[in-house]
Amino acid sequence: MNKILIVLLFLSVTLSVLAAGGFSSLEEQMTGKEFSAAGLDKLSQQELDVLNSWLHSHSVATLASKTASTDVADSAEDQPELKSEDEDEDRTTITSKLVGTFDGWDGQSVFELENGQIWAQTSKTKWHTKEVENPVAIIEPGMFGTWRLHVEGLDKDCRVKRIQ
Repeated sequence: MNKILIVLLFLSVTLSVLAAGGFSSLEEQMTGKEFSAAGLDKLSQQELDVLNSWLHSHSVATLASKTASTDVADSAEDQPELKSEDEDEDRTTITSKLVGTFDGWDGQSVFELENGQIWAQTSKTKWHTKEVENPVAIIEPGMFGTWRLHVEGLDKDCRVKRIQ
């Protein structure tokens, strides 16, 4: 247990330094061997999402940014409120059909919807099922600004982000 805490502390410091250039999840920063050695492979996807979000929100760069935003807001009360990209985004459930054959995801999948939107998988999970033509896809807002893709009739989902 102490080893996991030490690894997490090390990761949070490392991720804090890297946050200046953009936040990367634990899955992106660690090799598969490191990820398993830290015991993170035993976490559910939701638990991993929460951990990544916590690390991101407590990184030095994020905290410095929040402090700077507070200072700006205090010094210019008549200016519009600063909002993050996620706050401006419409967070309603999207229902459409996937274009073409669907047989699961591979950790780098891209999903094209009939409504013209294109979503990319952000989690590294892999899952395969029998092929289905143009299934109904439901993309729902998740915790901490994330999105989850569900395919109607299946009990699996994956984390995605909109790329178009």
